[in-house]
Amino acid sequence: MLYEAAEAASLGGMTVPLDISRLQRSRGEGRLSLRRDAAGQTRLADLHQSGSSKIRLPKAYPPAPLTAVVLNTSGGLTGGDRYTLAVDAGAGTDAVVTTQACEKVYRAADPQTATVSTSIRVGDGATLAWLPQETILFDGGRIARSLEVDLEGEAAFIAVESYILGRTAMNETVRHGTVRDRWRIRRDGRLVHADALTVDDAFARASAGAALLAGARAFATLLATGPGAEARLAGVRAAVGETGGASAFDGKLVARIAATDGLDLRTRLVEAVAALGGRPAPSIWHI
Repeated sequence: MLYEAAEAASLGGMTVPLDISRLQRSRGEGRLSLRRDAAGQTRLADLHQSGSSKIRLPKAYPPAPLTAVVLNTSGGLTGGDRYTLAVDAGAGTDAVVTTQACEKVYRAADPQTATVSTSIRVGDGATLAWLPQETILFDGGRIARSLEVDLEGEAAFIAVESYILGRTAMNETVRHGTVRDRWRIRRDGRLVHADALTVDDAFARASAGAALLAGARAFATLLATGPGAEARLAGVRAAVGETGGASAFDGKLVARIAATDGLDLRTRLVEAVAALGGRPAPSIWHI
């Protein structure tokens, strides 16, 4: 969406239109490959990082599944930014991939959208948790995110994507913006889960009284698939609370949370992730 006031620049006392094609855009690419060694430990096999994407592998105390932390050194996203991440978890590995902090999506100065594409392969008998921290949408922010997952055999996978619509502590209100989130998960080539979310400039209408999350300012989607996923339903339902919901069928569990603000969301996410995967949320998530 273009706003009523056109972006402009001052040059020699004259006001001239801002050439949005020349605005700086950030790019980032990360690739992570994991393998199980002869002792049964998950090890790094290959790592590539470029642009504003960095990947770190901190030591865990006490010992825990290998944890990879993805960083965006540009400090946030805006229209036209492009980021990709590819994770390859070999057979029998056990790992968590998370992010250093909440991702911030700032106001776009033009109709372009920030895009974030994640592709994951999980080998037979492996367990991978994709647990990025929340995405904070600022007024006018535009983001399109996609998650493509290929599971093999008895692979286990859990995932979370969560959004905060402005920071309540800063009295921020989101009146314009776009969120598009697309998931496709396949097991041995067969589609087992598809999910698509689109909220396109509905925030202004919501503030005027239209229905959008019933006044909630934060929301999340959680998924688990693999051995034992359906058995965790009761614990996940207790964690997401009355403003959320969860169901389990065909070897998977899907849950939604709607929360009053970011703190409420994080508190319930920590409990829900523990119930979903049978282990605590990443230590970097600590409030």
